[in-house]
Amino acid sequence: MKARIDWQRILLECKNNVQVSIRPCSAAIREPQPSLGIGAGGDAMKPVDLAAENAIVDTLKQHDVSFTLVSEESGVKEFGASAGECFVTVDPIDGTTNLIRGLPFYACSIAVSDKPMLEDVYAGIVADLFHDVTYTAFKGKGAYRGKKKIEPSKTVSLDDAVLGLDLNTYKVEKVAPRLTALIGKTKHIRHFGANALELCYVAEGLTDAFVDMRGKLRTTDVAAGFLIVKEAGGIVTSPDNQALNVELDPKRTLSFIASGNSQIHEKILSLVKCPC
Repeated sequence: MKARIDWQRILLECKNNVQVSIRPCSAAIREPQPSLGIGAGGDAMKPVDLAAENAIVDTLKQHDVSFTLVSEESGVKEFGASAGECFVTVDPIDGTTNLIRGLPFYACSIAVSDKPMLEDVYAGIVADLFHDVTYTAFKGKGAYRGKKKIEPSKTVSLDDAVLGLDLNTYKVEKVAPRLTALIGKTKHIRHFGANALELCYVAEGLTDAFVDMRGKLRTTDVAAGFLIVKEAGGIVTSPDNQALNVELDPKRTLSFIASGNSQIHEKILSLVKCPC
């Protein structure tokens, strides 16, 4: 499957078709939205989410790809005679709330694997749909912003570092105490609202690390971003410094720390309290 399919071309075509498909929805985004129920990942579905997902599925079908879709919106669906040989894990729109509110930070995330496990992802794309910036990675071939190869930050001081931190949870009173020491040692903390794209910022060195300790983020959100960080030369582990090899499923959640280099990763690990 890997050798026969030009994933570079197909993933870029998916991204282009998503951009086209969401334009009508985006134009009417501030008007009342019809209720489409709750997606497989547990969030309310918007027309723009389904339009993006349909664009991805239609593009793959046009290329006669047999695949199992693992989507935050529609869940797990099989397409084609050999669907079990290829898994396409998608978050059609990561940052839907930003898009609806007119905030210019949202993306499309697509990851390809031959098994429904995070470590088996071998191709990924995260497309910044507002700024038309595309991040891609293929296992063993590095990570790219457009055609330019990227690498993460070499910053090791938390005084100088820009740290992404997601505290968006109703259980913040349980999560925040685990992060108090880290917050106290870090001068520059950010959160933009689309975690797949925030991982790409770590990969490119725009930020130095990204921490999500909520146990809320789904694997569909970050499957492609994890590959991009690792192929760029960054590090991604669990908060107790274990390798992340979890199931690709819209209901599977995780916590993680992604860093640009081992030195700052170790400093962050020493300051967080593992939820175990």
